[in-house]
This record gives sequence, C-alpha cells and structure tokens, in this order.
Amino acid sequence: MEESIKPLDPVFLQLGPIQIHWYGVIIGLGALLGLWIAVRESERRGLHKDTFVDLVLFAIPMAILGARAYYVIFQWDYYSQNPGDIIKIWNGGLAIHGGLIAAFITGAVFARVKNISFWKLADIAAPSIILGQAIGRWGNFMNQEAHGGPVTREFLEGLFLPEFIVNQMYINGQYYHPTFLYESLWSIVGFIGLLLLRKANFRRGELFLTYVIWYSIGRYFVEGLRTDSLMLTESLRIAQVISIVLVLVAVGVIIYRRMKGYSNVRYLDTDQ
Repeated sequence: MEESIKPLDPVFLQLGPIQIHWYGVIIGLGALLGLWIAVRESERRGLHKDTFVDLVLFAIPMAILGARAYYVIFQWDYYSQNPGDIIKIWNGGLAIHGGLIAAFITGAVFARVKNISFWKLADIAAPSIILGQAIGRWGNFMNQEAHGGPVTREFLEGLFLPEFIVNQMYINGQYYHPTFLYESLWSIVGFIGLLLLRKANFRRGELFLTYVIWYSIGRYFVEGLRTDSLMLTESLRIAQVISIVLVLVAVGVIIYRRMKGYSNVRYLDTDQ
C-alpha cells in the first residue's frame, strides 16, 4: 500500500516557468483572514478602518524578512555554502519567532509614528496573529516539513485523522508525527479563547501577552517532538529556549505594568 502513496503536489499553479506554491498561498490566506478580523475589530475599538491595512503593509514584509533571516542565521553552515537558496522561501524555512520579533518591532514603531497605543494595537491583533499561525502551519503540511519523529500508520489512524493527512505524513518510506497539526489545533483553541477573553474586558496589553504565553507553552511541547528543530547546541532547541523566555517575559511584563499602574486602561475602553 505504501508504495502507491504519493505526496500532495506542493505547487498550486504553474504559469510557464513561474510556480506558485501552496506554501505561499496558505500563508497569504492566513494573513488576509487575520487582517479582515483585525480591521473589523479595530473599527469597533474606535480606530480608523485603514489603521491595520497600513500596519500590515509594513508588518508582513518585515515579518517575512525577519522569519527568513532568523532561520538562515541558525542554518548558516548550509546557506553560507548555498547563498542562492536564501531567497527560496517557497521551499519553507520561515521561523515564526523571527517573524514575530520583526512584526513586534514594526508595530511598536508604527504605533509611535501614528500616536496610537501599541498595546491597544497588539491586543486587537493577537487573535489574528494566532489564527494566521494556525492556518500557516498547513503550508508546512503541503511541503512535508515541520513534522515530528517516526510513528506507525496505525498510530496516525488511531488519532482518527483523515486519510489525506495520514498519507502526507508518509515521507521517504516512513510515517511521522503530524506536529504541524498539533500546533495548528493548539493555535485554533488559542484563537477561540482570545475571542472569548475580549469580552472579559482584560487590562490593556494583557490579551496580547496571554497570546504570547499560550502560544509559547504549546510551541515548547510541540517543538520537543520535531526532528527539524533549529539547535543552539546538540541538545538545546532554540524554539524551546525562546518559548520559555517569552513566557517568563510576558508574565513579568503583566506583573510590572500592574504594579506601576500602566495597565489600568481596559481593552474595551475607547481612548487611543
């Protein structure tokens, strides 16, 4: 049976010599859906409807550059010998943490220039970011990457997965953990949770920081299953270290802002 299994075509559309890959299409879809949600919410929160459109024009290119630069830096042994592959992002190799760092910096600069509360923007954007991550992981699925260690077909079928997922996890003669799926489902639960927490009228900034904590906890455990992790040392996974640091920083920021009275404004307040 395994001999007849063929992977899904990673190419969405072929236009002569130009290939449009599912990886880019799926990431683009996640970004557009996230933008739509953020625009609708920003209008309800008293911001101009074009605020997030303007932000995304800067944030998405910077996030892609940051995600790629982060990945290339930690794989420099390979890319220093193959510099032509650095631009081939359609083959994968976008590190989420690098993208988040770049987007965070871009958002902070944008908020300062526009004289808008950064934490207000971040809170509005949080559900959109984690939804984009949930959708984007399916780009990894199409590329048969970001998977975990070896498992059996019986294990995958025991998870009650659709056959197309089980078959796509058959790579070079071996079945693997669908860690892309684990992270995607964790992120979807986080997305739903953040939407519900909006109604709790959290203190400003804490919705975004809750996203950071939730995503980082899930990423820490999923990363432990992956076989393609970026490594700091032979036994230390970079994403796990970053996840721990982000949880500690987010908790620390929440405590600090409360102690200093910086978070007295609530999410549903309409001031800038």
